[in-house]
Amino acid sequence: MKAVFHTITNQTVHKGKIIVKRKPILTIILGFLLLFLSGCGSRVAPDIDIPVADPQVPATSSHAPPAPGKQGKVEVRQLKVHFIDVGQGDAVLAQLPNGQTMLVDAGKNEDGSTVVAYLQQLGIKQVDYLVGTHPHSDHIGGLPAVIKAFDIGKVYMPRVTHNTETFQQVLLAIKQKGLKITPARAGTAVLDQDNLNIVFVAPGGTDYENLNDWSAVMRISYSGTAFLLTGDAQAKSEQEMLQSGADLQADVLKVGHHGSNSSTSQAFLKTVNPKYAVISAGAGNDYGHPHAETLTRLKGIEVYRTDLMGTVIFTSEGENLTVSKIAATVKPRAPNAAQSHAQQASEDLYIGNKNSKKLHRSSCSGLPDEHNRVYFPTKKEAERAGYQACKICNP
Repeated sequence: MKAVFHTITNQTVHKGKIIVKRKPILTIILGFLLLFLSGCGSRVAPDIDIPVADPQVPATSSHAPPAPGKQGKVEVRQLKVHFIDVGQGDAVLAQLPNGQTMLVDAGKNEDGSTVVAYLQQLGIKQVDYLVGTHPHSDHIGGLPAVIKAFDIGKVYMPRVTHNTETFQQVLLAIKQKGLKITPARAGTAVLDQDNLNIVFVAPGGTDYENLNDWSAVMRISYSGTAFLLTGDAQAKSEQEMLQSGADLQADVLKVGHHGSNSSTSQAFLKTVNPKYAVISAGAGNDYGHPHAETLTRLKGIEVYRTDLMGTVIFTSEGENLTVSKIAATVKPRAPNAAQSHAQQASEDLYIGNKNSKKLHRSSCSGLPDEHNRVYFPTKKEAERAGYQACKICNP
């Protein structure tokens, strides 16, 4: 067993620039959080004695969530859910009818300023609930900017860690703000107030091969309307949700994993039974999201795509939903394809060589050139596509 994180940073300012000094991350982790790992993958953290917010404390107890901050103008008793256009990533803002706000993910590192500006333009001063669905950079990369820019109430993340600089920076921002992480897992209630309920329905397991299946999936219900936000949850997580018996029905489904064919199974879609589906993806992205198979499954459902329409906003008054589309108020910067892939490679386990049809780990010494790569979330998916294991790294 060895800790995944080797270093984290202290920062000083010299001539207007941040100077980074490294020190063992364990000195920070043991001081405040729940995030630990053994070996080289991403696995559940063992139970150890560290300060973590108690997920079992009900929201209506004396440990209730913080009082609402001064927020943007929202009509009384309205729920507004904004699917913010951050390109190839996720960022979802919920302006709740009780006056509070919740942000679920914040796009990639370079999207942090986009998300901050979007919230500021709405007059938001405080994020009462901040959720990082899972440790991939296209979901949590922008969180440090959000944490630094706003007052933060509670932070929710699944009980899993990841060996990337992006994840370390999220932990550092949380620590510097004096916050704690409440583990996001199936059955944990964020809010339970009369006709407004927010509850996690995943993850329900304790070990997953793919980091995407650790995604914190949440259902928001307001009177007669409901939203299901799925992060990057894939087939295994979807199956667990179906078997759990949790209420998954939703009028609006945030389609899992940017419309990848590894998510949104027919059985899951049938149970959720949405009227609307939202796909958050980047225009012309190199992964081909959304995949044709997913779009085929979504036939008969009204689909909204951030890559085609920009930011999509749903408004509920409790019984009826209205939808509006706007181009991103602050245009997200288009990431360099090679940089985007390089960062994703550090977080996805499998990289295929388009020419040789060989499959590699991201750490393999025999990786192909960037233009010759194809990325797979699981080994099984790569094998279905005809790729065979590299003899050097033996994925």
